[in-house]
Amino acid sequence: MTTNPTSSTSGPARAGRREWIALGVLMLPLLLVSMDVSVLYFAIPAISADLEPSGTQQLWIFDIYAFVLAGLLMTMGSLGDRIGHRRLLLIGAAAFGTASLAAAYANSAEMLIAARAVLGIGGATLMPSTMAMLRTMFTDPAQRAKAIGMWSGVMTAGIALGSVMSGLLVEYFWWGSVFLVNLPAMALLLALGPVMLPESKNPAPDRFDWLSVPLSMAAVLPVIYGLKEIPSKGWHSLYIVSITVGLLFAALFVHRQRTAASPMISPALFRGRGFAPSVVLNLVSAFGIMGSAYFTTQYLQSVLGKSALEAALWALLPSVPIGAAAPVATQLVQKGVNRAYVVTAGFLIAACGFGVLSLAGTDSMALVLVAAALLAVGGVVVMSTIMDLAMGTAPLERAGSASSLMETGAEFGGALGMAVLGSIGTAIYRHEIPASAPAPARETLGGALALADRVPGLTTVAREAFTSGMQGAAIAGAAILVGAAVLAGVMLRRVEMREQTCETPDEPSKLSPSGV
Repeated sequence: MTTNPTSSTSGPARAGRREWIALGVLMLPLLLVSMDVSVLYFAIPAISADLEPSGTQQLWIFDIYAFVLAGLLMTMGSLGDRIGHRRLLLIGAAAFGTASLAAAYANSAEMLIAARAVLGIGGATLMPSTMAMLRTMFTDPAQRAKAIGMWSGVMTAGIALGSVMSGLLVEYFWWGSVFLVNLPAMALLLALGPVMLPESKNPAPDRFDWLSVPLSMAAVLPVIYGLKEIPSKGWHSLYIVSITVGLLFAALFVHRQRTAASPMISPALFRGRGFAPSVVLNLVSAFGIMGSAYFTTQYLQSVLGKSALEAALWALLPSVPIGAAAPVATQLVQKGVNRAYVVTAGFLIAACGFGVLSLAGTDSMALVLVAAALLAVGGVVVMSTIMDLAMGTAPLERAGSASSLMETGAEFGGALGMAVLGSIGTAIYRHEIPASAPAPARETLGGALALADRVPGLTTVAREAFTSGMQGAAIAGAAILVGAAVLAGVMLRRVEMREQTCETPDEPSKLSPSGV
Protein backbone atom coordinates (compact mmCIF):
# COMPACT_ATOMS: atom_id res chain seq x y z
CA MET A 1 0.00 0.00 0.00
CA THR A 2 1.42 3.37 -0.92
CA THR A 3 0.81 6.86 0.23
CA ASN A 4 -1.75 8.64 -1.92
CA PRO A 5 0.21 10.89 -4.27
CA THR A 6 -0.94 14.37 -5.11
CA SER A 7 -0.49 16.10 -8.37
CA SER A 8 -0.53 19.80 -9.00
CA THR A 9 -3.28 19.43 -11.59
CA SER A 10 -5.69 16.91 -10.14
CA GLY A 11 -5.42 17.74 -6.43
CA PRO A 12 -5.23 15.25 -3.59
CA ALA A 13 -6.11 11.65 -4.44
CA ARG A 14 -9.14 10.23 -2.69
CA ALA A 15 -8.72 7.25 -0.40
CA GLY A 16 -10.38 4.00 -1.37
CA ARG A 17 -11.71 0.95 0.43
CA ARG A 18 -8.22 -0.19 1.39
CA GLU A 19 -7.48 3.03 3.26
CA TRP A 20 -10.77 2.89 5.17
CA ILE A 21 -10.09 -0.71 6.19
CA ALA A 22 -6.63 0.38 7.28
CA LEU A 23 -8.25 3.09 9.39
CA GLY A 24 -10.19 0.37 11.18
CA VAL A 25 -6.90 -1.38 11.92
CA LEU A 26 -5.50 1.87 13.35
CA MET A 27 -8.50 2.23 15.65
CA LEU A 28 -7.49 -0.93 17.56
CA PRO A 29 -4.40 0.49 19.28
CA LEU A 30 -6.05 3.86 19.77
CA LEU A 31 -9.03 2.31 21.56
CA LEU A 32 -6.84 0.20 23.83
CA VAL A 33 -4.44 3.03 24.70
CA SER A 34 -7.35 5.29 25.68
CA MET A 35 -9.04 2.47 27.63
CA ASP A 36 -5.87 1.80 29.63
CA VAL A 37 -6.17 5.29 31.15
CA SER A 38 -9.23 4.13 33.12
CA VAL A 39 -9.04 0.34 33.05
CA LEU A 40 -7.77 0.08 36.65
CA TYR A 41 -10.70 1.96 38.20
CA PHE A 42 -12.35 -1.24 39.47
CA ALA A 43 -9.32 -3.53 39.47
CA ILE A 44 -7.35 -1.65 42.16
CA PRO A 45 -9.20 -3.25 45.15
CA ALA A 46 -8.52 -6.75 43.82
CA ILE A 47 -4.89 -5.87 43.03
CA SER A 48 -4.46 -4.46 46.54
CA ALA A 49 -5.83 -7.64 48.12
CA ASP A 50 -3.57 -9.85 45.99
CA LEU A 51 -0.28 -7.95 45.80
CA GLU A 52 -0.60 -5.92 49.02
CA PRO A 53 1.09 -2.75 47.69
CA SER A 54 1.91 0.13 49.98
CA GLY A 55 -0.06 3.33 49.62
CA THR A 56 2.70 4.87 47.52
CA GLN A 57 2.99 1.77 45.34
CA GLN A 58 -0.77 1.78 44.75
CA LEU A 59 -0.60 5.37 43.54
CA TRP A 60 2.25 4.50 41.17
CA ILE A 61 0.37 1.46 39.84
CA PHE A 62 -2.46 3.78 38.88
CA ASP A 63 -0.53 6.85 37.71
CA ILE A 64 2.72 5.62 36.14
CA TYR A 65 1.01 4.78 32.84
CA ALA A 66 -0.31 8.29 32.27
CA PHE A 67 2.93 9.93 33.44
CA VAL A 68 5.17 7.93 31.09
CA LEU A 69 2.69 8.34 28.24
CA ALA A 70 2.57 12.12 28.61
CA GLY A 71 6.33 12.43 29.09
CA LEU A 72 7.26 10.52 25.94
CA LEU A 73 4.65 11.73 23.43
CA MET A 74 6.85 14.41 21.89
CA THR A 75 9.86 12.10 21.75
CA MET A 76 7.92 9.32 20.01
CA GLY A 77 6.19 11.68 17.58
CA SER A 78 9.55 13.06 16.45
CA LEU A 79 11.10 9.58 16.33
CA GLY A 80 8.27 8.32 14.12
CA ASP A 81 8.92 11.12 11.63
CA ARG A 82 12.49 9.85 11.37
CA ILE A 83 12.27 6.04 11.40
CA GLY A 84 8.77 5.63 9.95
CA HIS A 85 5.36 5.71 11.61
CA ARG A 86 4.37 2.17 10.70
CA ARG A 87 7.64 0.78 12.05
CA LEU A 88 7.23 2.70 15.31
CA LEU A 89 3.58 1.62 15.57
CA LEU A 90 4.49 -2.07 15.23
CA ILE A 91 7.36 -1.76 17.71
CA GLY A 92 4.98 -0.08 20.14
CA ALA A 93 2.32 -2.75 19.59
CA ALA A 94 4.81 -5.50 20.40
CA ALA A 95 5.92 -3.65 23.55
CA PHE A 96 2.31 -2.96 24.56
CA GLY A 97 1.31 -6.61 24.14
CA THR A 98 4.36 -7.93 26.01
CA ALA A 99 3.84 -5.46 28.86
CA SER A 100 0.15 -6.40 29.04
CA LEU A 101 1.07 -10.04 29.49
CA ALA A 102 3.61 -9.16 32.17
CA ALA A 103 1.08 -6.96 33.99
CA ALA A 104 -1.59 -9.66 33.92
CA TYR A 105 0.65 -12.15 35.67
CA ALA A 106 2.60 -9.76 37.88
CA ASN A 107 3.37 -11.34 41.25
CA SER A 108 4.52 -8.18 43.01
CA ALA A 109 3.67 -4.52 43.14
CA GLU A 110 7.10 -3.64 41.73
CA MET A 111 6.58 -5.89 38.72
CA LEU A 112 3.16 -4.40 38.04
CA ILE A 113 4.53 -0.85 38.27
CA ALA A 114 7.31 -1.73 35.83
CA ALA A 115 4.83 -3.34 33.41
CA ARG A 116 2.56 -0.30 33.58
CA ALA A 117 5.56 1.92 32.80
CA VAL A 118 6.33 -0.13 29.69
CA LEU A 119 2.64 0.10 28.74
CA GLY A 120 3.06 3.88 28.91
CA ILE A 121 6.08 3.71 26.62
CA GLY A 122 4.11 1.58 24.15
CA GLY A 123 1.14 3.91 24.37
CA ALA A 124 3.37 6.91 23.63
CA THR A 125 4.48 5.25 20.38
CA LEU A 126 0.96 4.29 19.35
CA MET A 127 -0.94 7.56 19.76
CA PRO A 128 1.07 9.93 17.52
CA SER A 129 1.73 7.12 15.02
CA THR A 130 -1.97 6.50 14.44
CA MET A 131 -2.68 10.17 13.74
CA ALA A 132 0.40 10.61 11.55
CA MET A 133 -0.51 7.57 9.45
CA LEU A 134 -4.08 8.80 9.17
CA ARG A 135 -2.71 12.08 7.82
CA THR A 136 -0.67 10.10 5.28
CA MET A 137 -3.54 7.88 4.12
CA PHE A 138 -6.14 10.62 3.77
CA THR A 139 -4.78 13.54 1.76
CA ASP A 140 -8.21 14.63 0.53
CA PRO A 141 -9.37 17.31 3.02
CA ALA A 142 -12.96 16.06 3.26
CA GLN A 143 -11.95 12.46 3.82
CA ARG A 144 -9.25 13.45 6.28
CA ALA A 145 -11.73 15.47 8.32
CA LYS A 146 -14.10 12.49 8.46
CA ALA A 147 -11.29 10.13 9.49
CA ILE A 148 -10.06 12.51 12.20
CA GLY A 149 -13.62 12.81 13.49
CA MET A 150 -13.73 9.03 13.87
CA TRP A 151 -10.32 9.11 15.57
CA SER A 152 -11.55 11.69 18.10
CA GLY A 153 -14.74 9.74 18.81
CA VAL A 154 -12.87 6.49 19.43
CA MET A 155 -10.36 8.24 21.66
CA THR A 156 -13.08 9.81 23.83
CA ALA A 157 -15.25 6.70 23.98
CA GLY A 158 -12.30 4.48 24.92
CA ILE A 159 -11.79 6.27 28.23
CA ALA A 160 -15.45 5.68 29.18
CA LEU A 161 -15.38 2.06 28.02
CA GLY A 162 -12.22 1.28 29.96
CA SER A 163 -13.82 1.65 33.36
CA VAL A 164 -16.90 -0.37 32.39
CA MET A 165 -14.85 -3.19 30.91
CA SER A 166 -12.70 -3.19 34.04
CA GLY A 167 -15.77 -3.60 36.23
CA LEU A 168 -17.23 -6.43 34.15
CA LEU A 169 -13.97 -8.36 33.88
CA VAL A 170 -13.15 -8.06 37.59
CA GLU A 171 -16.71 -9.15 38.37
CA TYR A 172 -16.33 -12.47 36.53
CA PHE A 173 -12.56 -13.05 36.21
CA TRP A 174 -9.38 -12.13 38.09
CA TRP A 175 -7.82 -8.67 37.92
CA GLY A 176 -5.18 -9.68 35.36
CA SER A 177 -7.91 -10.11 32.74
CA VAL A 178 -8.12 -6.31 32.35
CA PHE A 179 -4.68 -6.49 30.72
CA LEU A 180 -5.13 -9.71 28.75
CA VAL A 181 -7.86 -8.12 26.60
CA ASN A 182 -5.08 -6.13 24.92
CA LEU A 183 -3.38 -9.22 23.50
CA PRO A 184 -5.80 -10.23 20.68
CA ALA A 185 -6.00 -6.67 19.36
CA MET A 186 -2.23 -6.21 19.40
CA ALA A 187 -1.71 -9.58 17.73
CA LEU A 188 -4.19 -8.57 15.01
CA LEU A 189 -2.40 -5.25 14.55
CA LEU A 190 0.98 -6.98 14.22
CA ALA A 191 -0.48 -9.38 11.64
CA LEU A 192 -2.39 -6.84 9.54
CA GLY A 193 -0.21 -3.76 10.01
CA PRO A 194 2.62 -4.72 7.62
CA VAL A 195 0.08 -5.52 4.90
CA MET A 196 -2.61 -2.87 5.37
CA LEU A 197 -0.79 0.18 6.68
CA PRO A 198 1.46 2.51 4.65
CA GLU A 199 4.92 3.57 5.70
CA SER A 200 6.06 7.16 5.42
CA LYS A 201 9.03 9.06 6.73
CA ASN A 202 11.39 11.84 5.88
CA PRO A 203 14.05 10.29 3.59
CA ALA A 204 16.69 12.78 4.76
CA PRO A 205 15.88 13.47 8.40
CA ASP A 206 18.01 15.65 10.60
CA ARG A 207 20.01 14.07 13.39
CA PHE A 208 17.85 13.07 16.33
CA ASP A 209 18.33 15.50 19.20
CA TRP A 210 18.87 13.20 22.17
CA LEU A 211 19.33 16.08 24.61
CA SER A 212 15.73 17.14 23.96
CA VAL A 213 14.42 13.81 25.26
CA PRO A 214 15.28 14.35 28.96
CA LEU A 215 14.43 18.05 28.61
CA SER A 216 10.95 17.25 27.30
CA MET A 217 10.30 14.71 30.05
CA ALA A 218 11.63 17.10 32.71
CA ALA A 219 9.24 19.75 31.36
CA VAL A 220 6.13 17.55 31.17
CA LEU A 221 6.31 15.16 34.13
CA PRO A 222 6.71 17.61 37.07
CA VAL A 223 3.89 19.82 35.78
CA ILE A 224 1.53 16.88 35.19
CA TYR A 225 2.40 15.44 38.62
CA GLY A 226 1.78 18.70 40.45
CA LEU A 227 -1.48 19.41 38.65
CA LYS A 228 -2.81 15.90 39.29
CA GLU A 229 -2.07 16.06 43.02
CA ILE A 230 -3.47 19.54 43.72
CA PRO A 231 -7.21 18.68 43.46
CA SER A 232 -7.06 16.08 46.25
CA LYS A 233 -4.21 17.38 48.42
CA GLY A 234 -4.33 21.14 47.93
CA TRP A 235 -1.78 23.75 46.89
CA HIS A 236 1.07 22.41 49.02
CA SER A 237 4.56 23.76 48.48
CA LEU A 238 5.78 20.42 47.05
CA TYR A 239 3.34 20.63 44.14
CA ILE A 240 4.00 24.31 43.53
CA VAL A 241 7.74 23.59 43.39
CA SER A 242 7.10 20.62 41.08
CA ILE A 243 5.12 22.76 38.63
CA THR A 244 7.69 25.56 38.81
CA VAL A 245 10.56 23.17 38.06
CA GLY A 246 8.63 21.74 35.13
CA LEU A 247 7.98 25.19 33.72
CA LEU A 248 11.66 26.07 34.00
CA PHE A 249 12.59 22.95 32.06
CA ALA A 250 9.85 23.81 29.57
CA ALA A 251 11.57 27.14 28.96
CA LEU A 252 14.87 25.32 28.44
CA PHE A 253 13.19 22.88 26.07
CA VAL A 254 11.70 25.70 23.99
CA HIS A 255 15.09 27.45 23.90
CA ARG A 256 16.70 24.22 22.73
CA GLN A 257 14.16 23.81 19.92
CA ARG A 258 14.74 27.37 18.74
CA THR A 259 18.53 27.20 18.77
CA ALA A 260 19.48 23.58 18.00
CA ALA A 261 20.60 22.70 14.48
CA SER A 262 18.34 19.63 14.49
CA PRO A 263 15.54 20.23 17.02
CA MET A 264 13.16 17.50 18.12
CA ILE A 265 10.16 19.78 17.43
CA SER A 266 10.75 22.07 14.49
CA PRO A 267 9.70 25.70 15.12
CA ALA A 268 8.52 25.66 11.49
CA LEU A 269 5.39 23.83 12.67
CA PHE A 270 4.21 26.98 14.39
CA ARG A 271 4.64 29.05 11.26
CA GLY A 272 1.67 27.34 9.68
CA ARG A 273 -1.36 29.55 10.18
CA GLY A 274 -3.72 27.81 12.53
CA PHE A 275 -1.34 25.36 14.20
CA ALA A 276 -0.50 27.38 17.33
CA PRO A 277 -4.17 28.34 17.91
CA SER A 278 -5.07 24.66 17.48
CA VAL A 279 -2.69 23.60 20.26
CA VAL A 280 -4.09 26.25 22.62
CA LEU A 281 -7.76 25.55 21.89
CA ASN A 282 -7.27 21.78 22.11
CA LEU A 283 -5.74 22.30 25.55
CA VAL A 284 -8.75 24.35 26.69
CA SER A 285 -11.15 21.72 25.38
CA ALA A 286 -9.40 19.01 27.39
CA PHE A 287 -9.52 21.38 30.38
CA GLY A 288 -13.31 21.38 30.23
CA ILE A 289 -13.79 17.66 29.62
CA MET A 290 -11.46 16.42 32.36
CA GLY A 291 -12.33 19.19 34.79
CA SER A 292 -16.00 18.23 34.64
CA ALA A 293 -15.25 14.49 34.86
CA TYR A 294 -13.53 15.12 38.20
CA PHE A 295 -16.94 16.05 39.63
CA THR A 296 -19.39 13.92 37.68
CA THR A 297 -17.68 10.62 38.51
CA GLN A 298 -17.61 11.47 42.23
CA TYR A 299 -21.17 12.74 42.11
CA LEU A 300 -22.57 9.48 40.75
CA GLN A 301 -20.76 7.37 43.33
CA SER A 302 -20.46 9.48 46.47
CA VAL A 303 -23.47 11.81 46.27
CA LEU A 304 -26.01 9.49 44.65
CA GLY A 305 -24.59 6.38 46.31
CA LYS A 306 -24.20 4.30 43.14
CA SER A 307 -21.77 1.40 43.15
CA ALA A 308 -18.65 1.83 41.08
CA LEU A 309 -19.97 -0.41 38.30
CA GLU A 310 -23.40 1.26 38.33
CA ALA A 311 -21.76 4.67 38.09
CA ALA A 312 -19.60 3.52 35.16
CA LEU A 313 -22.61 2.13 33.31
CA TRP A 314 -24.60 5.33 33.82
CA ALA A 315 -21.56 7.31 32.69
CA LEU A 316 -21.74 5.54 29.33
CA LEU A 317 -24.98 7.35 28.46
CA PRO A 318 -23.31 10.71 27.80
CA SER A 319 -20.98 8.94 25.35
CA VAL A 320 -23.84 7.97 23.04
CA PRO A 321 -24.19 11.35 21.24
CA ILE A 322 -20.43 11.50 20.67
CA GLY A 323 -20.86 9.29 17.61
CA ALA A 324 -22.84 12.03 15.86
CA ALA A 325 -20.90 15.06 17.10
CA ALA A 326 -17.75 14.79 14.99
CA PRO A 327 -19.52 13.85 11.71
CA VAL A 328 -21.90 16.79 12.08
CA ALA A 329 -18.99 19.16 12.70
CA THR A 330 -17.19 17.73 9.68
CA GLN A 331 -20.23 18.17 7.43
CA LEU A 332 -20.66 21.79 8.52
CA VAL A 333 -17.06 22.62 7.63
CA GLN A 334 -17.30 20.82 4.30
CA LYS A 335 -20.47 22.73 3.42
CA GLY A 336 -18.64 26.00 3.81
CA VAL A 337 -19.36 26.98 7.41
CA ASN A 338 -16.36 28.87 8.73
CA ARG A 339 -14.30 26.60 10.95
CA ALA A 340 -14.16 29.36 13.57
CA TYR A 341 -17.94 29.24 13.93
CA VAL A 342 -17.95 25.46 14.36
CA VAL A 343 -15.27 25.56 17.07
CA THR A 344 -17.01 28.48 18.77
CA ALA A 345 -20.29 26.53 18.75
CA GLY A 346 -18.51 23.52 20.27
CA PHE A 347 -17.17 25.61 23.14
CA LEU A 348 -20.59 27.16 23.72
CA ILE A 349 -22.25 23.72 23.80
CA ALA A 350 -19.69 22.59 26.36
CA ALA A 351 -20.24 25.81 28.34
CA CYS A 352 -23.97 25.03 28.39
CA GLY A 353 -23.01 21.66 29.88
CA PHE A 354 -21.28 23.44 32.72
CA GLY A 355 -24.33 25.69 33.04
CA VAL A 356 -26.60 22.66 33.45
CA LEU A 357 -24.16 21.15 35.95
CA SER A 358 -24.35 24.31 38.05
CA LEU A 359 -28.10 23.67 38.51
CA ALA A 360 -27.70 20.15 39.89
CA GLY A 361 -28.75 19.38 43.43
CA THR A 362 -28.00 16.37 45.59
CA ASP A 363 -30.53 14.22 43.71
CA SER A 364 -30.18 15.34 40.08
CA MET A 365 -28.76 12.41 38.15
CA ALA A 366 -30.62 13.36 34.95
CA LEU A 367 -29.22 16.90 35.02
CA VAL A 368 -25.69 15.64 35.63
CA LEU A 369 -25.91 13.13 32.76
CA VAL A 370 -27.28 15.81 30.41
CA ALA A 371 -24.47 18.13 31.47
CA ALA A 372 -21.88 15.41 30.84
CA ALA A 373 -23.38 14.72 27.40
CA LEU A 374 -23.25 18.41 26.42
CA LEU A 375 -19.65 18.68 27.62
CA ALA A 376 -18.64 15.54 25.70
CA VAL A 377 -20.37 16.63 22.50
CA GLY A 378 -18.96 20.15 22.65
CA GLY A 379 -15.50 18.82 23.44
CA VAL A 380 -15.49 16.34 20.55
CA VAL A 381 -16.74 19.01 18.12
CA VAL A 382 -13.85 21.26 19.15
CA MET A 383 -11.19 18.57 19.26
CA SER A 384 -12.06 16.91 15.94
CA THR A 385 -12.29 20.25 14.11
CA ILE A 386 -9.11 21.60 15.69
CA MET A 387 -7.17 18.38 15.10
CA ASP A 388 -8.13 18.46 11.42
CA LEU A 389 -6.95 22.06 11.18
CA ALA A 390 -3.63 21.28 12.88
CA MET A 391 -2.88 18.18 10.83
CA GLY A 392 -3.90 19.89 7.60
CA THR A 393 -1.55 22.76 8.38
CA ALA A 394 1.41 20.56 9.35
CA PRO A 395 3.70 19.21 6.61
CA LEU A 396 3.34 15.49 6.02
CA GLU A 397 6.94 14.82 7.01
CA ARG A 398 6.25 16.36 10.44
CA ALA A 399 2.86 14.74 11.04
CA GLY A 400 4.13 12.73 14.01
CA SER A 401 5.57 15.78 15.74
CA ALA A 402 2.37 17.75 15.10
CA SER A 403 0.19 14.99 16.50
CA SER A 404 2.36 14.56 19.58
CA LEU A 405 2.21 18.29 20.35
CA MET A 406 -1.58 18.25 20.15
CA GLU A 407 -1.81 15.22 22.41
CA THR A 408 0.69 16.60 24.92
CA GLY A 409 -1.33 19.80 25.04
CA ALA A 410 -4.45 17.76 25.76
CA GLU A 411 -2.65 15.99 28.64
CA PHE A 412 -1.69 19.38 30.10
CA GLY A 413 -5.22 20.70 29.60
CA GLY A 414 -6.83 17.72 31.32
CA ALA A 415 -4.51 17.94 34.32
CA LEU A 416 -5.00 21.71 34.51
CA GLY A 417 -8.79 21.31 34.38
CA MET A 418 -8.78 18.90 37.31
CA ALA A 419 -6.39 21.12 39.26
CA VAL A 420 -8.16 24.43 38.76
CA LEU A 421 -11.79 23.32 38.90
CA GLY A 422 -11.04 20.69 41.51
CA SER A 423 -9.41 23.31 43.72
CA ILE A 424 -12.40 25.62 43.37
CA GLY A 425 -14.77 22.81 44.29
CA THR A 426 -12.60 21.75 47.22
CA ALA A 427 -12.36 25.31 48.57
CA ILE A 428 -16.15 25.70 48.51
CA TYR A 429 -16.62 22.26 50.07
CA ARG A 430 -14.32 23.13 52.98
CA HIS A 431 -16.09 26.44 53.46
CA GLU A 432 -19.49 24.75 53.60
CA ILE A 433 -18.51 21.96 56.01
CA PRO A 434 -19.06 22.97 59.65
CA ALA A 435 -15.90 23.66 61.64
CA SER A 436 -17.11 21.15 64.23
CA ALA A 437 -16.90 18.26 61.75
CA PRO A 438 -14.00 15.80 62.13
CA ALA A 439 -10.82 16.73 60.27
CA PRO A 440 -11.10 14.00 57.57
CA ALA A 441 -14.65 15.15 56.81
CA ARG A 442 -13.47 18.73 56.34
CA GLU A 443 -10.93 17.60 53.75
CA THR A 444 -12.94 15.51 51.28
CA LEU A 445 -16.35 13.98 50.71
CA GLY A 446 -14.76 10.54 50.85
CA GLY A 447 -13.40 11.31 54.31
CA ALA A 448 -16.87 12.39 55.46
CA LEU A 449 -18.54 9.24 54.11
CA ALA A 450 -15.99 7.08 55.91
CA LEU A 451 -17.16 8.62 59.20
CA ALA A 452 -20.87 8.55 58.36
CA ASP A 453 -21.69 5.78 60.84
CA ARG A 454 -20.07 7.62 63.73
CA VAL A 455 -21.35 11.15 63.08
CA PRO A 456 -25.14 11.41 62.52
CA GLY A 457 -26.16 13.80 59.76
CA LEU A 458 -22.62 14.19 58.41
CA THR A 459 -23.39 12.41 55.15
CA THR A 460 -26.16 14.83 54.20
CA VAL A 461 -24.11 17.90 55.07
CA ALA A 462 -21.05 16.61 53.19
CA ARG A 463 -23.03 15.73 50.07
CA GLU A 464 -24.62 19.18 50.04
CA ALA A 465 -21.21 20.80 50.48
CA PHE A 466 -19.72 18.76 47.62
CA THR A 467 -22.65 19.68 45.38
CA SER A 468 -22.15 23.36 46.23
CA GLY A 469 -18.49 23.00 45.29
CA MET A 470 -19.45 21.34 42.02
CA GLN A 471 -21.85 24.17 41.24
CA GLY A 472 -19.19 26.80 41.89
CA ALA A 473 -16.62 24.98 39.77
CA ALA A 474 -19.19 24.58 36.98
CA ILE A 475 -19.84 28.32 36.92
CA ALA A 476 -16.10 28.95 36.66
CA GLY A 477 -15.81 26.30 33.92
CA ALA A 478 -18.66 27.85 31.96
CA ALA A 479 -16.99 31.28 32.12
CA ILE A 480 -13.67 29.83 30.91
CA LEU A 481 -15.30 28.03 27.98
CA VAL A 482 -17.29 31.10 26.95
CA GLY A 483 -13.98 32.96 26.93
CA ALA A 484 -12.52 30.15 24.80
CA ALA A 485 -15.43 30.49 22.38
CA VAL A 486 -14.64 34.19 21.93
CA LEU A 487 -10.94 33.38 21.58
CA ALA A 488 -11.68 30.76 18.91
CA GLY A 489 -13.77 33.20 16.93
CA VAL A 490 -10.98 35.76 16.96
CA MET A 491 -8.06 33.38 16.35
CA LEU A 492 -9.57 31.15 13.69
CA ARG A 493 -11.82 33.41 11.67
CA ARG A 494 -9.09 34.47 9.26
CA VAL A 495 -7.15 31.26 9.23
CA GLU A 496 -6.78 29.86 5.73
CA MET A 497 -6.22 26.15 5.44
CA ARG A 498 -3.02 25.46 3.52
CA GLU A 499 -3.00 21.85 2.52
CA GLN A 500 0.44 20.24 2.61
CA THR A 501 0.84 17.79 -0.25
CA CYS A 502 3.40 15.24 -1.22
CA GLU A 503 4.42 17.35 -4.21
CA THR A 504 3.66 20.89 -5.33
CA PRO A 505 4.97 22.92 -8.28
CA ASP A 506 6.90 25.27 -5.99
CA GLU A 507 8.09 23.09 -3.14
CA PRO A 508 8.64 19.34 -3.42
CA SER A 509 7.77 17.57 -0.22
CA LYS A 510 10.47 15.75 1.68
CA LEU A 511 8.03 12.95 2.50
CA SER A 512 9.12 9.59 1.19
CA PRO A 513 6.22 7.18 0.82
CA SER A 514 6.88 3.49 0.75
CA GLY A 515 4.59 0.58 1.21
CA VAL A 516 3.73 -2.98 0.52
